[in-house]
Amino acid sequence: MTTRLAIIGFGTMGQAITGGLVEAAGYPPEGITASGKGKGGRARAQALGVGWAATAAEAARGAEAVVLCVKPKDLGPLLESLAAAGALDHKPLVVSIAAGTDLAFLEARVPGGTPVIRAMPNTPCSIRMGTIVLAPGAHAGEEHLALARTLFEPLGAVLDLDEHHMDAVTGLSASGPAFIFVILEALAEGGVQCGLPRGVAVELAARMTVGAASMVLQTGRHPAALKDEVTTPAGCTIAGLLALEDGRIRSVLARGIERASQVASGLGR
Repeated sequence: MTTRLAIIGFGTMGQAITGGLVEAAGYPPEGITASGKGKGGRARAQALGVGWAATAAEAARGAEAVVLCVKPKDLGPLLESLAAAGALDHKPLVVSIAAGTDLAFLEARVPGGTPVIRAMPNTPCSIRMGTIVLAPGAHAGEEHLALARTLFEPLGAVLDLDEHHMDAVTGLSASGPAFIFVILEALAEGGVQCGLPRGVAVELAARMTVGAASMVLQTGRHPAALKDEVTTPAGCTIAGLLALEDGRIRSVLARGIERASQVASGLGR
């Protein structure tokens, strides 16, 4: 039987999860009820054929899994309102995608014994090429993780990690696409400087990035080994690499991930 699912917070990620389930995984839309405050959410829900609830409590009441897709600052008040309405008294699986809000925070605001899972997706989930990392709480068993995987697998690759890694996951996997977009823009600008039409430069940079990343994933080889194969003595690639090293590119990128992770750790406080 289809799990009755509530999606609370129907912005970009809430819509991506729902769209992936319905359009890619064939999840029956009648098994999903959405709720949110943003403009256009209800119209998108209707387009997908899923139910719409006027309040979060209405959506959660009776659901077997409740996915919370709200911002960290809104998560505490949302959980308090659900608890006050008794909408989680039946102890459904609760999955939160909010950055920086740990399992202890979540478990303190749901009925005792409720299974809770933290999930950290990234924006490529919107085109079903994302990565989602799951961290289970004290009362979440393998059956709950299996259900969470079923919900997220239509959107991309799903990994399980201990919770203490989640801030680093947020800095690298969730913030990372923005860093890659900046790098892609800079690579394309280099192509334009060398005479390429801008549209061609952007496409070449993007396709090269997808191809290089796919080589790492498909071969399982270390990026440094793949880099060395491209870097012939006295060639153009080593010349370009040395110019990048002059700008401390490795340190800057690594520090960017570190800083994003530090900020992520405080978002739920």
